[in-house]
Amino acid sequence: MDNGRTDDNRATMALISARGVGKRVEGPTGRLDILDDVSLDVNTGETVAITGASGSGKTTLLGLLAGLDLPSHGSVRLDGHALETLDEEARARLRLKLVGFVFQSFHLLPALTAEENVMLPLELDATPDAASRARKALAAVGLEPRRAHYPRQLSGGEQQRVAIARAFVHEPRILFADEPTGNLDHTSRDAIAGLLFALNRTHHTTLIVVTHDPALAGRCARILDLVDGRVRAHVT
Repeated sequence: MDNGRTDDNRATMALISARGVGKRVEGPTGRLDILDDVSLDVNTGETVAITGASGSGKTTLLGLLAGLDLPSHGSVRLDGHALETLDEEARARLRLKLVGFVFQSFHLLPALTAEENVMLPLELDATPDAASRARKALAAVGLEPRRAHYPRQLSGGEQQRVAIARAFVHEPRILFADEPTGNLDHTSRDAIAGLLFALNRTHHTTLIVVTHDPALAGRCARILDLVDGRVRAHVT
């Protein structure tokens, strides 16, 4: 059965590949082109920042690369899988296997403790040692002593650390981070950025960051700048 994979050599294949990707939606004033003819490759272990003004298509591009949405035209391949050939269930399985997410607003469940929030991806995958792995992930971000606290009992920086632990607990090959420092003070921003890049180095995890923060973008090996839905610059 065709599962969207190519037979290319995985050693030389880009982990993420987009070709001629566009995204359009129908609005009250007619068709709106959010992305137009975007092509890029991202290799294993790379750190890439996606920058641009508000409305330039940054978050839309991240969603397409992660398989959260499908392009209106063009192709996105994630670890060799052509995402447009997969249904939502298959894309969800692929994300669970390969991908972690960190968002600006943390997306922690308020009724769960820090440990329980971190356990969620493991429980979805029926991992038997979910609790011990969650504690190890919290320890890696300096929060094991706070594992029984609820999100309302944690600072913004601590909540983002929990979100990062949750993203890394199943050891994904790719981390997508959408404005991960946007809601944090200066000290917390620096700490979270340092943590993301330390985990990238330790686990060789591919890191793709959508950000308005030039300091965070500048720490990435490559910067893709979006202007009106097109990649106008590959800054290295």
